[in-house]
Amino acid sequence: MDTFRIGFGYDVHRFTEGEALLMGGVKIPFHQKLEGHSDADVLLHAITDGLLGAAALGDIGSHFPDTDPAYKDADSRVLLRKSYQLVKEKGYELGNLDATIIAERPKFRPYIDSMRSSLAENLDCDADRVSIKATTNERMGFAGRQEGIAVHAVVLIKRINEA
Repeated sequence: MDTFRIGFGYDVHRFTEGEALLMGGVKIPFHQKLEGHSDADVLLHAITDGLLGAAALGDIGSHFPDTDPAYKDADSRVLLRKSYQLVKEKGYELGNLDATIIAERPKFRPYIDSMRSSLAENLDCDADRVSIKATTNERMGFAGRQEGIAVHAVVLIKRINEA
């Protein structure tokens, strides 16, 4: 059995009218929100995909399809926890994760610690296993034109009770 496995997650959502957006389970005041079938928490979606990918369990869409009304406005924290449970059932736990939010606005620095704490709570781990960074796209592409937000996430899982 593999001792360590790596997964990569990527997600993107466009802006729509709203008064706040969710990022990493944290409500961030902003004059727009992200559009999606669920709550559109792009950070949690990318991390969920990374976890599922590391364990060779498919992707978020195969487990929680946007064609299923049961997931309309779903809380992405619940989807993350369910996915992580699948990873644990396969004999793995989180080693660490590193995610990068790509957006011109809003500025995420004031919320990074809250997002790390939220993720640590939802993944039942110490916050020092969770790294979140934010950067701009230097005004290039859809993120640079402020049409939406993208997130890249890399996740390391390790075999539980590996000697």
